[in-house]
Amino acid sequence: MSHTPGVRQAQKRKTRQALLDAALGLLEEQSLSSLGLREVTRAVGVAPTAFYRHFRSTEDLGVALVEEALGSLHPMIRTTMSPAEDDDERIDRAVELIAGHVAAHPAHVRFIARERHGGVQPVRRAIREQLARFAEEVRAELATDASAAGWSETDLRMLAGLYVDQMLITASLFLETLDTPDGERRRAVETARRQLRLISVGRTHWLD
Repeated sequence: MSHTPGVRQAQKRKTRQALLDAALGLLEEQSLSSLGLREVTRAVGVAPTAFYRHFRSTEDLGVALVEEALGSLHPMIRTTMSPAEDDDERIDRAVELIAGHVAAHPAHVRFIARERHGGVQPVRRAIREQLARFAEEVRAELATDASAAGWSETDLRMLAGLYVDQMLITASLFLETLDTPDGERRRAVETARRQLRLISVGRTHWLD
């Protein structure tokens, strides 16, 4: 009997994750604002009342999905912007990491892309807060570069925001080409590289 609380906690975590997974699957075809908790519980095979043992509302579930989708990406963002031999190396690394993440987690990327400007305010706020954290982490990495000498904090934050926005654009671009011919995917990769390179060129000459 001493193990019963641990078993219950494990089962609770399992059910919570099942609700998140079911919701993410349902959100492939609809927005969060149209998702009903009964749809989610039906997909998991639990009573609707069981939903409230894990989430206060579908909005609360949406915020948890934001954390699941973005919360684990902070190390990847830092790796993307960490020092490199030159800008092209950093760009290639960023494109490779983003492409790999989109291929591994397309449903999460689609959810963020849709709900970033969706109709559920707490979820929009949660996404905005995560992106602000990314921008601050990128700013901190950029500030360590010798090329950042002379840049104001305001301009570094602006540049960091540009990089974060472009990463989201790149992820959405790769998402659209997941099931397309190889030629289209290669064109998407080259477009992503060129767009990031354009930011880097502007960065190089910003203080001119």
